[in-house]
Amino acid sequence: MKNIIIATENMGKFREIKALLEHSFDNFYSLRDYKDRVPIEEDSDLYIENALKKARKIGDRFGMHTLADDSGLEVQALGGRPGVRSSRYGKNDDERIARLLSELEGIPWDERAAVFKAYLAFYMPERERCYVFYGELRGIIGMDKHGQNGFGFDPVFFVPELNRYLAEIPMEKKNRLSHRGRAIQALIDFFH
Repeated sequence: MKNIIIATENMGKFREIKALLEHSFDNFYSLRDYKDRVPIEEDSDLYIENALKKARKIGDRFGMHTLADDSGLEVQALGGRPGVRSSRYGKNDDERIARLLSELEGIPWDERAAVFKAYLAFYMPERERCYVFYGELRGIIGMDKHGQNGFGFDPVFFVPELNRYLAEIPMEKKNRLSHRGRAIQALIDFFH
């Protein structure tokens, strides 16, 4: 029926989005499926602008429906950092988590409030139209890592309503309540 490019090379993000949209599309592609690299500089301080830029550039280049996201973790005690630069907070997940925990050292539990934010841009090149969806998840940054599931900051993101860390939650359950899951559900609701 329909093909879609999920505009990411992050396979954790790709699997998460694909699982959420498996009933809406027939074929899923990531940027790793294409030898032809499309350089995209995520240079805006706004998630939405980065998502829109990525979706349009990839969608126009390959002529397919494209879903791009820009998401990040905002920690209140750090003035909203790492924010839109979350994926560039270190070379890999372990480095990003180590840096985050180091910057929060000495900050008590009740001052570690954080929010995951996700902006999704769904681009339809044949209509030259882009739709934007938003989701968020509030929680607390823990003192150390917990769990084996997920990716990114999931091992240090505690969800009070579940009394668990995101990396302790099975992917199917995480997908329903995560910031990205909520944004994708908004997309699904809009088109159905």
